[in-house]
Amino acid sequence: MTQYPVLASPENPRLALNIAHFIRALRRAGLPAGPGRVIDAVRAVADVGFSSRRDFYWTLHALCVTRPEHRAVFDQIFRLYWRDPRFLEHMMATLLPAMRGLNESPPAKPAEKRAAEALLDGAQAPVPDPPQHQSEENLLEVDASATSSARERLRSLDFEQMGTDEIAEAKRMLARLTLPVPPMLSRRMSPDARGRLIDARRTMRLAMRRGGEITQLARRSPRTRVPDLVVLCDISGSMSHYSRMILHFVHAVANNRGADRSGGWSRVHAFTFGTRLSNITRHLETRDVDAALAAAGREVQDWEGGTRIGDCLAGFNRDWSRRVLGQGAVVLLITDGLDRGAPDFLAAQTQRLHLSARRLIWLNPLLRWYGFTPRAQGIAAMLPHVDSLLACHSVASIEDLAASFAAPKQLDQKSRFPGAR
Repeated sequence: MTQYPVLASPENPRLALNIAHFIRALRRAGLPAGPGRVIDAVRAVADVGFSSRRDFYWTLHALCVTRPEHRAVFDQIFRLYWRDPRFLEHMMATLLPAMRGLNESPPAKPAEKRAAEALLDGAQAPVPDPPQHQSEENLLEVDASATSSARERLRSLDFEQMGTDEIAEAKRMLARLTLPVPPMLSRRMSPDARGRLIDARRTMRLAMRRGGEITQLARRSPRTRVPDLVVLCDISGSMSHYSRMILHFVHAVANNRGADRSGGWSRVHAFTFGTRLSNITRHLETRDVDAALAAAGREVQDWEGGTRIGDCLAGFNRDWSRRVLGQGAVVLLITDGLDRGAPDFLAAQTQRLHLSARRLIWLNPLLRWYGFTPRAQGIAAMLPHVDSLLACHSVASIEDLAASFAAPKQLDQKSRFPGAR
């Protein structure tokens, strides 16, 4: 039987309980913090001491933060739990819906809502009581029949601003979406009584059955076929929140095909890139979305790392372009365009990708900002070589993408930003 060492009790036992409650809040907010992390945190604080607030912060930070995206959640929970004496009131105000007006509180910062939900652990926001001097006949009644529902609000909410429960509901909404397939004409012909082209060979065969007399002209028209879909998804640190949600949508699109491949795209190829290119197509073929993304995460080694868009596009053009773009595939390029490489090299690789694909559609979450302009060098270099530039920061923006595929004329419209063709 394994013998575990006996932990020495700290001088202030309540501090150990507060640390345990703090780490439990981190775990509810999505950080991988288990009971072993509590023991390590208590030991580390006992060794470092509690005399300096800065040392206390970085001690817990070194033990609990293992990924770059965990920093925002850790900072919010630490500030609310250890620094703000009225953190409960602040968190309740974060969860309490406010009426729009002059006294409207600012929107919650990224990860602040998840931090509030983790610390409150299901507590409900307080409902203010009406003033005592106000009579029943003077009470103000608000008709909310025409206001937006919670579902409608969730559709337009930014992925980065969502709480834990909202993210789960948004994933279920994305799993029910479909991406219509724009049919394309092939070089093969099929018999068509109303076709504009005359089928001479079939006409002669019909005439030979009647002694060589031509009584009718057989006609034909080009067949329509279903193209492939190629997804290039940026998984760098600035795109991590959006990439996870969009990959859920890509998984739903990849598994929307019928047994005869007539219910969706002919084939869906998915690639991720940050500092290097990774092919996750075979993982997305798994029906269970959690198992599919977990397997893809184990293979991808550059998740939430740096960004080398030009080098990754060059690798795709060199190694995969002829394999997956040879049948007129549609390409979804999902990135914010923030690249530190040479703009000329990035522009050349984007142009080559555009020439190889039937249509290149760029999904950029930065379009959520009103008045967005392509000032970054990477964005300005890529923009002239794409067919469409769309947003991808919310469920509503993904629905707009599906509506654009249903109306191909919308996808053919050029970008409204300077530098576009």
